[in-house]
Parts: sequence; structure tokens; C-alpha cells
Amino acid sequence: MYRNGRAARVVHSVLVGSAALKGRDRVGRMDYRERITIEPDKRGGKPCIRGLRITVYDVLSYLAAGMTVDEVLADFPSLTRDDVLACLSYAAERERQTLVARG
Repeated sequence: MYRNGRAARVVHSVLVGSAALKGRDRVGRMDYRERITIEPDKRGGKPCIRGLRITVYDVLSYLAAGMTVDEVLADFPSLTRDDVLACLSYAAERERQTLVARG
């Protein structure tokens, strides 16, 4: 979103100086590794949220279908807003690691 310029420095300095970075990396991204778990005997080894039987795919598919974060949280009362952000962060990291075959 903010790659260069004053706005990025301001946002970064506000985040670094606040408690908002708890559970986040140095640029404010959610550290999904604290919340996303993979257990071979749970949901076929798919990435789940905090050991629950709710998969990252479940949350992402509801968001992709047009549900708001608040609607997802209402349907899954055991989830928190940070759980949903962890799902998005996990998906972003997976996308970042995707290799493109060049022919």
C-alpha cells in the first residue's frame, strides 16, 4: 500500500511506537505463525486457526464470497479479528512464495 514517501515513514513510525505491533512483524504485518497450526490428524493436515477445526480456507472462502469480517466473526464466535488477519497474512505469504514457471 505505502511503498515510498513520507506517508510510509509516518505510518511505520506510528506502528513501531505503539502496542499495535504485538504479534506483528516490524512493518506491522500480522505474524500468522502464532495462530495458524498444521496438524496431520486435524482436518487432513490443512492449516487451521489456533488448533481449532476451522481452516484458513474456510475463512478465506467466506471472505471471497463477500462476507465481511464481522459476519465471519458472528458465524464463528471462537475466532477473533486477529485470527482473520492471520488467515490473510498466511495467504499473502503463500502467494509471495509462489514460483512462476517461465517457458
